[in-house]
Amino acid sequence: MRLVFAGTPEVAVPSLDALLSSGHEVAAVVTRPDAAAGRGRRVAASPVARRAAEAGIEVLKPARADDPDFLDRLRAIAPDCCPVVAYGALLRQEALDIPRHGWVNLHFSLLPAWRGAAPVQHAVLHGDDITGATTFRIVRELDAGPVYGTVTEPIGPRDTSGELLERLARSGAELLVRTLDGIAAGALEPRPQETEGVTYAPKLTPDDARVDFTAPAVHVDRLVRACTPAPGAWTLFRGARLKLGPVQVRADAPALPPGRLAVTRREVLVGTATHPVRLGEVQPQGKKAMAAADWARGVRPGDDEHLGDQ
Repeated sequence: MRLVFAGTPEVAVPSLDALLSSGHEVAAVVTRPDAAAGRGRRVAASPVARRAAEAGIEVLKPARADDPDFLDRLRAIAPDCCPVVAYGALLRQEALDIPRHGWVNLHFSLLPAWRGAAPVQHAVLHGDDITGATTFRIVRELDAGPVYGTVTEPIGPRDTSGELLERLARSGAELLVRTLDGIAAGALEPRPQETEGVTYAPKLTPDDARVDFTAPAVHVDRLVRACTPAPGAWTLFRGARLKLGPVQVRADAPALPPGRLAVTRREVLVGTATHPVRLGEVQPQGKKAMAAADWARGVRPGDDEHLGDQ
């Protein structure tokens, strides 16, 4: 089939690579406009745009997916199907109607669970044991279209969202190619989604990523892993932000009041509503990430100091 691929972040690149290696023709790529990124906030093309440029593929960067010039160009390209992976913009019906096989989205959850922008983060946050990826035909309602296929992926007890998403990006890319192969052969028809079990996964904001040490240790652990690498879990120490890497629940350690620090030569524990957690890497504001024990040797927290205090 003749394809126009839509995607923006790094997680979409494995799917683009898989399609470039398939028997389908990737005629063009649609991605979000260049944006400021990185610590220097320099304007840069998206990872998908950069990969497409390397492959010599036409790149379309409409400010809006209903831009008339973009729609005219899409009609001129005349794709049979438009596969989508984390494009990041709302597709209007006028665009959805152009390819004869529609727009096929690769979504990183087992739909109808976790529709929305942050399915992997919410799966980790809510303690799911298993997740996966789903291919479905896009309709106007959010992530509600009929399903072509799924793959499953177990969630390990130490998995961060970044690690889990990296695995799903690879297995999902294979699923996407198989889905398009089936559509091209006329051997695959989508089935309606289940009406029960619908859950939603809105984007996690920096405010959502603030760690509340009055919560149980298991929740603190899940929140930090869900927010790693983005938006990044954090707390306050002496009024400044302290970014937190994944923690370890220490059920064998003596209880500590929520937020209270206990520092030894080898580790830094912090109290929660249940068991203490052991801090891993931390990143003080304006500094590089470091082991929590190294951070504690530098700041020398007092006996009455807490994480989370203003």
